[in-house]
Amino acid sequence: MTLTAEQNRRKAQHHYNASLELCPARQLLEAISSKWVTLVLLALEEGPQRHSELRRLIPGASQKMLTSTLRSLERDGLIDREVTASVPVRTDYELTARGRSLLPIIFDMKEWAEDNMDAVATSRQHHDRARAGVPTEQ
Repeated sequence: MTLTAEQNRRKAQHHYNASLELCPARQLLEAISSKWVTLVLLALEEGPQRHSELRRLIPGASQKMLTSTLRSLERDGLIDREVTASVPVRTDYELTARGRSLLPIIFDMKEWAEDNMDAVATSRQHHDRARAGVPTEQ
């Protein structure tokens, strides 16, 4: 039986439902929403970077965490890894077209976070005070 385009879309939407625990889309969403993934993609926005340059651009990222994140991004096709035979061996990381397609979303999230941080900080203070039984100012 041949399915119409609409039937194929519905079938695909049912198959990839990020609300379902075992859905591949949910697993991808979890992977790309990591703070380290976001920071690596932002660092690669300017162009190819070496591992050491990425560590400098992303304070707090351990070598192990950065290596793990880069491997995951490469596996998902979001970055390319290029090894140049030299002494020492040079390894560069660069965004793929798929990785670049994610940047507008990351920029929007970054802008939202920067625009809303003061309000979120205030909400956190009010919440924490209320939980501690401290009266809030009105």
